[in-house]
Amino acid sequence: MGHNAIGAGRVYDQGARLVNKAIDSGALFRGPVWKELISNCLHHSSTLHFIGLLSDGNVHSHIDQLKALIRHAAQEGVKRVRVHVLLDGRDVPPTSALVYLDDLEGVLAEISRTGDFDYRIASGGGRMKVTMDRYEADWRIVQRGWRTHVKGEGRGFRTAREAVETYRRESPGIIDQDLPPFVVVDEQGTPVGPVRDNDSVIFFNFRGDRAIEISRAFEEPDFSAFRRDPYPKVLYAGMMEYDGDLHIPKKFLVAPPAIDRTMGEYLVASGVTQMAISETQKFGHVTYFFNGNRSGKFDEKLEDYIEIPSDRVPFEQRPWMKAAEITDRVAEAIRDNAYRFIRLNYANGDMVGHTGVLQAVEIAVESVDLCIGRVREAVAEARGILVVSADHGNADDMFERKAGSSQVVLDPGTGQPKAKTSHSLNPVPVYVYDPADMRRWRLSDRQDLGIASLAATCLVLLGFRPPVDYESPVIELAT
Repeated sequence: MGHNAIGAGRVYDQGARLVNKAIDSGALFRGPVWKELISNCLHHSSTLHFIGLLSDGNVHSHIDQLKALIRHAAQEGVKRVRVHVLLDGRDVPPTSALVYLDDLEGVLAEISRTGDFDYRIASGGGRMKVTMDRYEADWRIVQRGWRTHVKGEGRGFRTAREAVETYRRESPGIIDQDLPPFVVVDEQGTPVGPVRDNDSVIFFNFRGDRAIEISRAFEEPDFSAFRRDPYPKVLYAGMMEYDGDLHIPKKFLVAPPAIDRTMGEYLVASGVTQMAISETQKFGHVTYFFNGNRSGKFDEKLEDYIEIPSDRVPFEQRPWMKAAEITDRVAEAIRDNAYRFIRLNYANGDMVGHTGVLQAVEIAVESVDLCIGRVREAVAEARGILVVSADHGNADDMFERKAGSSQVVLDPGTGQPKAKTSHSLNPVPVYVYDPADMRRWRLSDRQDLGIASLAATCLVLLGFRPPVDYESPVIELAT
């Protein structure tokens, strides 16, 4: 997570690398949680379920990790496995679902051909429609997933491939992240894999923000976001601990990175008042992730966290999102001199960029540009300092390109450029604006700096000395 690095001032091994290490070394399979999950299935002759994002985007999950878990379950004698797939099209090409489904089906079929193993895909749907909500933006998405995965309720198809092909035929132009939920059924139309009492369930995403709500639905006895009907008694675990403060979930396969001494904590210890603000879609980025996967405040008196509720509409239909409302609050706070440090996130470039709709992205970027202009004016009036950057690209590159080339890939059906919905790998810029005296500063000559350097940069601008193990700031005092 880029916001982990920005807030911590250092780069930590993240979920993908930690999980890969645990799988490659075998530590995951020697761990007590994996052993408990497997023993539960063997003791009750029950089903092991895997739920998560099916792609190799490596942002929330990776299909190779899922396949490793499935193969190891078979080696340990688990006879029945069901996979509930969330289709990506957001961190990978927008209509690539069948590539990953065919890959997974091949592994499941290979195992099922040996002995009396029964390994199948049981349900699924697009990640923006089913299960993977975050920051409680829309619990209906999680409820949809519960009905689909747990209850086995919904439109039935004989295979996941049939479901994807049917939905694409019925809604030309639909991309994977927006595909409706589906349930795989047998010859009699009976769902092949609802979750039952005494089953084991693994949510195999390693990233936390879109894994917390479904984990709460499985674990909380007094859960109230929606009615869980049924609510089977299962053994549930996440790939990682998604919230270290609230300990969600209670059981997990791989320990998360231990991120300490973040910039927010440093500033609180120094008595600095802070405000963190974004709309719902990125609120956790400027709080939870920025603070090292910590959900609470360091000091109630010194910190204010402000969430502007996001609209529950497709982002391409309202690409300006809540940029204006965020800006109103920030400009007011600056003019009131209410805080020494304010951090904010405009979600537009990322969330609208993921839709692949170029016209909407242009409006999104123009909206942010307009709002940053307003913030800049307020900063100039207050004689403050403004730092502008990003945790990654998205809206900067909206077309698929041929490997190793800048040449745009054309859709064979329409002849138009194929939209790109995933993040870009371009370097991000950083701008430092000091209206009082820009001559005080000069850019660092170092060429090895990344987004983790933003923490030390802000600390220096606030008059503090960054910790020695923080990545160096991008600016230094001019001689």
